[in-house]
Amino acid sequence: MNYDLIVIGSGPGGYVAAIRAAQLGLKTAIIERESLGGICLNWGCIPTKALLKSAQVFEFLNHAADYGIKINGAEADFGAIVKRSRDVADGMSKGISFLMKKNKIDVITGSGKILTGKRVEVTADGKVTIYEAKNIILSVGARSRSLPNLEQDGKKIIGYRDAMVLPKLPKSMVVVGSGAIGSEFAYFFATMGTKVTLVEFLPSIVPVEDAEVSKQLERSFKKIGITVMTEASVKSVDQKSHPDSCIVKIKTKKGEESIECEIVLSAVGIEANLGNLGLEEVGIVTDKGKIITNAFYQTNIPGYYAIGDCVGGQALAHVASAEGIICVEKMAGHSPEPLDYKNIPGCTYCQPEIASVGYTEEKAKEAGYEIKVGKFPFSASGKASAAGAKDGFVKLIFDSKYGELLGAHMIGANVTEMIAEIVVARKLEITGHELIKTVHPHPTMSEAVMEAAAAAYGEVIHM
Repeated sequence: MNYDLIVIGSGPGGYVAAIRAAQLGLKTAIIERESLGGICLNWGCIPTKALLKSAQVFEFLNHAADYGIKINGAEADFGAIVKRSRDVADGMSKGISFLMKKNKIDVITGSGKILTGKRVEVTADGKVTIYEAKNIILSVGARSRSLPNLEQDGKKIIGYRDAMVLPKLPKSMVVVGSGAIGSEFAYFFATMGTKVTLVEFLPSIVPVEDAEVSKQLERSFKKIGITVMTEASVKSVDQKSHPDSCIVKIKTKKGEESIECEIVLSAVGIEANLGNLGLEEVGIVTDKGKIITNAFYQTNIPGYYAIGDCVGGQALAHVASAEGIICVEKMAGHSPEPLDYKNIPGCTYCQPEIASVGYTEEKAKEAGYEIKVGKFPFSASGKASAAGAKDGFVKLIFDSKYGELLGAHMIGANVTEMIAEIVVARKLEITGHELIKTVHPHPTMSEAVMEAAAAAYGEVIHM
């Protein structure tokens, strides 16, 4: 069977690449060994947001009196919350199936392995089939990284997939790693009623974020009862001493301490799914567990491409989708712009939410910029006060010389929706003064963007 393009992996990189290829007239097939939509739709972005929404609703109910509403006995049905999350994921996966049919993309079920001569071997139910294509895209994603001292067994030491389908709510949990995955699960389980300890090796939680954002999130987490341990590392987990719990030994600045908990959630990062893919046989070059490509995702072997978490950019769904579109447009003879990896928004969906793009204050200084920094707290926002969501702020960083918007860092309610304004502003090279003069609607949380810009230039009104 001959195709113009075969895509291996149907996550947000693969299925988007396949659809764009079909739109451009390429005869396209996509290979998937599990469910359409990949990790993002089935075990990542979408089902976790469903869990987090349930946690947010439960939190609202528990604080209904703050809004003048009396509710007695609100109770979380953990099984129903998990089922809703799985139903949302299943519905999204069926939506991808519809899009494949709509765009006349052949869906091949099985495990794909690349061969020389632009061929793909697909194994399904013990049967092997060979397909040929003019072009092949590897969009194979990544999986939870397992450390030697945190070997996941799916019962007491778990990864993110297990965390989404636990049979019951654990009474206690140690979350190892405070990136987006760790912080989101720490918030979810703590809000549900689990006693959560969050352990981070580096000096601050969400360590890729601006230092002030990290401090704010730590304060917010402590308010809901999460124990935060920074500059700490898990040395060992004893699963045998107690039948229903673990003893986690943690090294800290003050020494070593032990914590007993039901579950340990390992959220220490991800690693690309490069095993049994045929890379060595074909001769495709990798480095540090990633496939090496050029700016248009061509590997060192003509006709073989790679996108998403298995290449070197940020491991984010929207990055994979953008890479997929650029890849197939170039493949089809168009002239797309290379992706600007310095203008990629990152979002964390705990409460308060975090959203950022561009330089942190520290990185801007390290890069040699003279900067202006403007910060506007949501405690001074009328909409935030009315919504009962005063935690957090918007922080903008500008180049003093030219007014270039170098970075934005937000923590607060709904900021994951607000960050897109900054991404567009940076794409269009809007200056600080232009942002100040852009009228924002009142009352909204987004006014904080205009006010933060004004604060950087000494023109802030409401603070």
